[in-house]
Amino acid sequence: MMEFPKSAAFGRRIPKQKFYENLEVPASVKQLFVQQIKLIVWAYKLSPETMNIAPGEQVKEIQVFHLKLHGDTIDPQVLNLMDKQIPYHILFLLERPDGRTQLWVNYKEANQSGSNAFQLRQSYYTLWLPQEELTLELSALDMDALYERIVRQIAGDAITAQGENLKAAVEKSRQQEKLQKEIQRLEKLARAEKQPKKKFELVQKINEIKKKWEEAL
Repeated sequence: MMEFPKSAAFGRRIPKQKFYENLEVPASVKQLFVQQIKLIVWAYKLSPETMNIAPGEQVKEIQVFHLKLHGDTIDPQVLNLMDKQIPYHILFLLERPDGRTQLWVNYKEANQSGSNAFQLRQSYYTLWLPQEELTLELSALDMDALYERIVRQIAGDAITAQGENLKAAVEKSRQQEKLQKEIQRLEKLARAEKQPKKKFELVQKINEIKKKWEEAL
């Protein structure tokens, strides 16, 4: 069962409109906040002080937001908008009305400009599980290592490059996902293609991309 240190507890309720009231956000996204989110709680603040670990070079703090949902799903646009507004690394704990929970993290990197802005690179999330079955190991030597451990646990098999640093591993997983989507797209075209010559060309291209995908593993 997942437990955060009591020293990291924050427990502050955040009004939904705080994330979009001063921004040019499409009305459809604002509506998603209203329709899909029941409550937002800034639940925990994971930092060197609250976790009793060393500071990180890239990761200063990890904020944990507990979102209680009206229904069984949440649109990624909502989480992405929230993540972009907060100049810290974020861990989302999502809770459905039936009590099942999911962990969601957007791996993000600081912009090279030196500002507080971050660039979202890839989203990872767990299955929806009963609270007692959701686990997360939080032991680490510093904040960078803690963030890497959290991302890798949530990503699971989505990150296959275990021996590389997190940034390289995430980039490799992004490339693998991109290639996999292209394979699926071409396979769909090949199944629908009636002309033998064009079908053969599509199959050849699929095999080339599959080779690249295997090399990226």
